[in-house]
Amino acid sequence: MPCLSLRKAITLFVLFATILESSLASILAVDYGSDWIKASLMKPGVPFDVLLNKDSKRKIQSSVAWKKDERLFGSDAANIASRFPQDSFSSLKYLQGAPFNSDIVTYFTSISTAQISETDRKTVALKQSDGTEWSTEELVAMQLSYIKKLAEDLAGEPVNEVILTVPPYFSQFERDSITDAIEIAGLRTLALVNDGTAVAVNYAMTRTFSTTPEYHVIYDAGASSTRATVVSFAAVEDPKTKASHTQINVLGVGHDRNTGGTELDLRLRDILIDSFMSKHRRDIRKDKRGMAKLWKEAGRVKAILSANSDAMSTVESVAFDIDFKTKVTRSEFENACKDLHSRFARPIYDALANAELSSENISSVILTGGNSRTPMVQAAVKTAVGEDRIALNVNADESAVLGAALYGASLSRQFKTKDIRVTDILIHDIQASYLASNPGTRTIHTAVLPAGSKHGARKTLTFKRKEDFSVVLNYPNEVMSGFPREILEAKIVGISEAIDNLTERGAIDPVIKATVVLSESGFVSIGDAIAYGEIKDDSITGKLKGLFGGGGDQVPLETDVDEGASKDEKMEKDKKDKAKKPLGKDRSTIPLEIEIVYNFQGPLSLMAKRAARERLRALDNMEMSRQLREEAHNTLEGYLYKLRDLLNDGPETPFTKCSQPSERQTLSNKLSETIAWLHEEGDTADTLQLWEKRSSLETLEKPIVHRYKEIESFPQALNNSQKWNWSTRLFLTQARENITADAIAGVPSKWTSEELDVLEKALKEHESWLHDGVERQKKTKMNEDPAIDTKEMQQRAKTLEQHLQRLVKRKVPKSGDANGSSSTEPTQAPGDRQPEHDEL
Repeated sequence: MPCLSLRKAITLFVLFATILESSLASILAVDYGSDWIKASLMKPGVPFDVLLNKDSKRKIQSSVAWKKDERLFGSDAANIASRFPQDSFSSLKYLQGAPFNSDIVTYFTSISTAQISETDRKTVALKQSDGTEWSTEELVAMQLSYIKKLAEDLAGEPVNEVILTVPPYFSQFERDSITDAIEIAGLRTLALVNDGTAVAVNYAMTRTFSTTPEYHVIYDAGASSTRATVVSFAAVEDPKTKASHTQINVLGVGHDRNTGGTELDLRLRDILIDSFMSKHRRDIRKDKRGMAKLWKEAGRVKAILSANSDAMSTVESVAFDIDFKTKVTRSEFENACKDLHSRFARPIYDALANAELSSENISSVILTGGNSRTPMVQAAVKTAVGEDRIALNVNADESAVLGAALYGASLSRQFKTKDIRVTDILIHDIQASYLASNPGTRTIHTAVLPAGSKHGARKTLTFKRKEDFSVVLNYPNEVMSGFPREILEAKIVGISEAIDNLTERGAIDPVIKATVVLSESGFVSIGDAIAYGEIKDDSITGKLKGLFGGGGDQVPLETDVDEGASKDEKMEKDKKDKAKKPLGKDRSTIPLEIEIVYNFQGPLSLMAKRAARERLRALDNMEMSRQLREEAHNTLEGYLYKLRDLLNDGPETPFTKCSQPSERQTLSNKLSETIAWLHEEGDTADTLQLWEKRSSLETLEKPIVHRYKEIESFPQALNNSQKWNWSTRLFLTQARENITADAIAGVPSKWTSEELDVLEKALKEHESWLHDGVERQKKTKMNEDPAIDTKEMQQRAKTLEQHLQRLVKRKVPKSGDANGSSSTEPTQAPGDRQPEHDEL
């Protein structure tokens, strides 16, 4: 038993240490957009704000690129797209979880100059100009790893957990893709939060609400799409504790996946293309660099037209050595986008309809997303809800990431924030499909999680089966053109044996129960499966229990699926079953094994994620090695210039005065040899060779540098040593007088004569050593090695000081205390009164 207790104690200690380590960890929040990435770090002691990049910018372009062998991120990556169009990758959000033959991939090719290819999972990979291929998940992971490094530099410690925003319309395939990228980047997914919900959390953090719900629309006009989220805010009081919290409920969502800032850029780029081709009669669409330049110019012109009626577009050597210049008016731009006007407003109408509300119920429409600044978008929103309901009271760029960070903080006990609780919803219908129990019969489809289901919901399906079977979770409707509908297949195995075991226990008509779970991050799965059978107790006690309603082992049938029942009958049965109370017992339940099988579009396998992470680590290590080599090369080059200046500065410099002609000649020869080597072989030399070349020169230089540094340090070191000699001598004189006086008075003394003799011996040895060294130093020339080293002088003086301090700090003993111990404070030694002896 003692061993068992010890084992339990160790287990509890390890568990506590793990929880403590997790609870003290930093939390990284990321708003990953098609054009921009915003991040925020939650860490005790670090101000809560948006994370800055290396250029102190508050947002980072969603780009990764290669300039030959150099990998670049953010604006550095985006800016070289016109020079290296096939090595710069942006707008990767479009490709997350997307099948290679889907419409969204076709759209991506219309806005990007990148070359794409199909992976073995039928998803998208991007190819560099040298043929190197990277999956979408790997490229996104690189960006997240870059953000992780920025966060760790700020936190001063590893950052491992991240909460990331996603559009509410993201399917399971897209959510799998981003979480795979998170893992490849070396992070753990704390949660995914819908971006409209994150903005709502940010909005609620600084506001108070009454118990009457307020309804608002979070309108997010982003680069890749436009979303509207209807949310309610209300204060809710706990009836037991009387504590109040803010409750946020998502009631409805509307979206347009193809209408956003990128589509506006595309329309504007087409205007520039038409202008170029009409003026110069050349097809610029065949020139990747020219198209990349026009894409960048379209974004610049769009920003100008947001505040001006016209803009002048100028691109030097856009293509074919032609300098391009044209004028674009806002009316021309808006005319090219007139079909988008209603599409910008459509998500608001859809969200209100899904929430079963009208615009009259809405207090405000909160604008967020960079594209919400565009006049045409604002005009569409005003038409939909009226100008008086438009609110510009959140930061359009940062509200989502700050809200995500606050939401992440609410999931951790280490942060004390306003008590805000969130209920989010699913916006796609999800059904379960399975073969009927009779062989060769039809496939049955059961709606398990209809659109509007709350995140965190669980639905139990009940089957009358005696053999293993599969349940497929899928979307009954296409979530996006070209995307698969099947999410996963859950094979429930071990049924035959479990049914036999329950039958032996006396169970009547055993059934199989499988629970469908919708996580808080919007993932759907089969959480568990059991074989269950009500076991009758025929004893007198059992019969009495049965008489009063307590007989048998029962569990609630949340959704009993009668494979022959109509949809209406099933819905009615669901309502009745929800009222049942759980009475389950272990004897009536046997857990079953579930084997999850994903289609080719599913998440990456563990092996694939490990391989991708190792590939990125190898790339990081290679870049780090290259960086260290470049630093070694630059350091050596700078050092050579410094040595050359030292040798050529003239006879009156400390370096010349403290060196001998032969030393300077040897150093000069070695310097010339190294400069020639660096010129001929420096570009191919490795880091070790570069450091060895510098080390060989430093070996010749260091003795000379040591001489003039010793000359500079010697006066202060000598003064310090002499001061301690003087303080010790003064202390010995007064201490011997005190011993004599104490002996006459018949009281114990703080010190003994023997202790003072030992101190005096140490003092004399130090004085003698110092005198000899100083005399030898007087005869030493400046270009000769010093006779006495200042470091040794400091060490010997410190030894004497410590010996003296031990006696000075001795407490006055009580009368009759042979050990000399006392509670009185020590008296000061004479040396303590000297202003230059602060140590005493």
